[in-house]
Amino acid sequence: MTRFLKPLSMIYNEKSGFHATQNDDIYEQLMTIWSEHGFEIQVFDLASEPNIQTLMQKVLTRHQQFNDVGVIVAAGGDGTLNAVASQLLHQDIPLGILPLGTFNYVARVLNIPLDLLAAANVIATGEPRLSHVAKINDQIYLNNASLGLYPLFIKKRELYNQKFGRFPLHAYTSGLDVLIRDRKELKLEIDVDQKRYPVKTPLLFFGNNQLQLKEMNLKIAQCAALGEVAGVILAKTDKLSLFKTLVQLIRGKLEQAADVYSFSGNLVNVYSKKATLTVAIDGEIKEMSTPLHVHVEKNALKIMVPYDSASV
Repeated sequence: MTRFLKPLSMIYNEKSGFHATQNDDIYEQLMTIWSEHGFEIQVFDLASEPNIQTLMQKVLTRHQQFNDVGVIVAAGGDGTLNAVASQLLHQDIPLGILPLGTFNYVARVLNIPLDLLAAANVIATGEPRLSHVAKINDQIYLNNASLGLYPLFIKKRELYNQKFGRFPLHAYTSGLDVLIRDRKELKLEIDVDQKRYPVKTPLLFFGNNQLQLKEMNLKIAQCAALGEVAGVILAKTDKLSLFKTLVQLIRGKLEQAADVYSFSGNLVNVYSKKATLTVAIDGEIKEMSTPLHVHVEKNALKIMVPYDSASV
């Protein structure tokens, strides 16, 4: 059946507490804003299906019943945004963002307001812009992917969040905790555009979001903006050196830290003697088979942004 309204499908994670009592008023205002702009709205919980592929197939089938492609909205933090975006690569349907995360780097780099009602207006009245999406094996990352200490930071941060609530400070206190208690050295070979380098490192970091890289004062931010793989390697593993690096990270001067090396390229392969490596992808922990293949799919994702926003 052909419909003349525009479809809007909002996907959220019930665990985020978005439907908690204190958010009922905001939720109703969101529905009002979108309805007034001619959208027919349906809401989907990530947990309603066994996996994101099954859920998104249901959502995409819904949108095919309309004349207008509409918009698919991800309401949540980096994990929710990553899951939805992974199924929208090279699709005509744009992604709308309701930023409910701690840092909201993707929203911020696209000038999407962090206020939910303002963000809802952008979804309704903005324009789709193309963004670069990085991939490590078959997993996308919109912000970053990392090996070594960073996955340990993520696990520790979640423990802090569960005990004390979600605050940006916990990203740093958890990092300090890991440096004191846990340290890992990875023995890798990294191939950057067919030039291979042996590496021993406690941390290998890939960034796709130029705002996040700029806030670290990393020169490779421009490389990410151009659609290249942008990476950072730490060369020392002793506790004092790592502590100094953490201090520089907190100060936004990571580029000035000793033994921090950045690189960029079109294709990066990471080799290890281990069959799998633990990788943190946009804040979610994954076990991935080696070798790891990293590249950027340019202009792969449409995102609704304000009219005066620059694309990435």
